[in-house]
Amino acid sequence: MTAPSSELAPLPLVPGTWTLDTAHSAISFQIRHLGVTNVRGRFDTFSATLAVGETLQSVAVEASIDLASINTNQADRDAHLRSTDFFDLAAHPAMTFVSSSISGSGEEYELTGDLSINGVTKPVTFAVEFYGVDTHPADGRVRSGFSATGEIKRSDYGINFNMPLGAGKLALADKVKIELDLQFIAP
Repeated sequence: MTAPSSELAPLPLVPGTWTLDTAHSAISFQIRHLGVTNVRGRFDTFSATLAVGETLQSVAVEASIDLASINTNQADRDAHLRSTDFFDLAAHPAMTFVSSSISGSGEEYELTGDLSINGVTKPVTFAVEFYGVDTHPADGRVRSGFSATGEIKRSDYGINFNMPLGAGKLALADKVKIELDLQFIAP
């Protein structure tokens, strides 16, 4: 007997639109600074939905991040990141993600979709770990949890600001690591 493919196997989530529990979720990033350390930051305002169908092929994720909510714990740096040198909030106030495919099974998945920043849309793939499903003891609602990690090149999105340091080094790396911890509430 052949085991069903992951795309056709039953999902551990009930069908419907799961909403993001922002109080128990986080979107963060890190970028190499001066070639010697990582600067970390997060976005404080974001939304997402997880639409679950009967099979893995019918799962869809959509997310929007308010770029004005960037927080690196340094006000001057955050103001610079909101400027035309980086995010150009006046023209592009949000970063968005729309999934195009998901594959995997058990606890390990890959989520691919279109990430839009500064009016540029590029495909990106996240490694996703499924933490499971449980009922919240305070409100009795079913929750699911995930982590996701990925990398982008900021130059792919027209974010090219940098300062040369000499000897071929730049103040900021091109590669940005993205980390998500997401908790969704069942429909």
